[in-house]
This record gives sequence, C-alpha cells and structure tokens, in this order.
Amino acid sequence: MNFSFTGKRALVTGAGKGIGRCIAKALVDGGAHTIALSRTAADLDSLKHELPAMETHQCDVADWDAARTLIESLGHIDLLVNNAGVASLQSALDTTPEEYDRVFNTNVKAVMNISQVVAKSLISQASSGSIVNISSVASSLALQDHLVYCSSKAALDQMTRVMAMEWGPHQIRVNCVNPTVVLTPMGKQAWENEAGDALKARIPQRKFAREEDVVNAVLFLLSDKADMITGTTLPIDGGLLTS
Repeated sequence: MNFSFTGKRALVTGAGKGIGRCIAKALVDGGAHTIALSRTAADLDSLKHELPAMETHQCDVADWDAARTLIESLGHIDLLVNNAGVASLQSALDTTPEEYDRVFNTNVKAVMNISQVVAKSLISQASSGSIVNISSVASSLALQDHLVYCSSKAALDQMTRVMAMEWGPHQIRVNCVNPTVVLTPMGKQAWENEAGDALKARIPQRKFAREEDVVNAVLFLLSDKADMITGTTLPIDGGLLTS
C-alpha cells in the first residue's frame, strides 16, 4: 500500500536514529515536508546529507520550555510522530526519583507538551491532523527491572486515549503503536542474546519486529486511509500480548 502525504507538513521527534529516522525518511518519500528533531547534531547532519529535503532541528524534547518554543516557531504541522523516548533498567526496589523524572520527562511529559502545541495550532486553523505516539508492549506487560519504563508507556497509552477523546471533535486523530523488540541496531545489540531468545519464545510468530513493520503501521495511522481510527493502541508484537 502506497501512502501519499503531498502537501502535508510532518514532525518526527527522536528522528536521528532507529525507528524515528526510518519514519522521517518514509514521510519524505511520501511527499511530506518533514521536520526531524533529535538531540544529536551528528545524526541530524547525516540525515540532512542523505535527504537534503529534510528540515532538521537539534532539540532535547525533555526541556519543556526549549521544546515548546521551537515547536511554536515551526508553523503549521499536519502530522506528528512522538517517537523520542528513553529506556530505563532499575529494579522496583532501587528505582530513584531522578530516574523516574528522566524517563517520564521524555516519554510522557514531552509528548503532552509537543502535542498541545500542534493541536492548538490545528484547532485555531480549523484543520484536521493526525498524531501517532510510539509506545510499547511494555505498557501492558510487566518486565523485570523496567518499572519506570513500563509505567511511562502505560501513561502514554492512556494519554493517547484522552487526547483522542478531547480532540476528536476537531478532527484530530491520536493513536499509539506498541511494538515488541524492534531490530534496530540498538535493538539487535540489546536483545540478540539468551534473554532475547527467551522473549522471542513467548511470541507466537517466534520473531521480533523489523523497522519497516513499525513504519508501515505509523504511515497507515497518519494517512487518510485511517480516517475513522483514533484512540487505538496497535500492538506490533507477533501476538505476544495474546500469549
């Protein structure tokens, strides 16, 4: 299925690496004027070199004021992908308030901040839009040493539902995709081991997701082909949540 985003302006956070980079590139290929955000200047430089049509901005989305100022300066955004996120490995007994704040500031609070700016602009212009948040099956599964990460993704899922309910009358759709392990370079490094084999054995399809599996789902939810879909959390997990 081909997706056309000609005439649309799209914003992707965490676009320097992995899934976010793939989504940003796919949006450019689909004809969207695509704006990529990342904390890492080198990643943005390589992205710009690869796709000169891409608009890039260095930004730490966890910085509320700086991110808000930047997003407000970008002008009209039709399509938003909140992809930026951080992981955390601390046991429930040892989780620190500093780690809680670090993860929630990026995985939850930044999504609220950026989505508010985009939605307010869309509403003021009486324009429809689509927002896709990158969540995780960790929002529904208890994972060892992932207290803060799992909690942040559960919060993101519920935030998505509330935004979808409140902004639906303005024709702004808000959805989540919830992947299992994705075989990005970082995913391969972290999960191509015994722990990964054990998790894969719990997945009915006995495999992890590829980057394109997530990208295709995001593009569908952003597109007009998903015009009646909002407030969903779409597992991309090979059936893990059914097992």
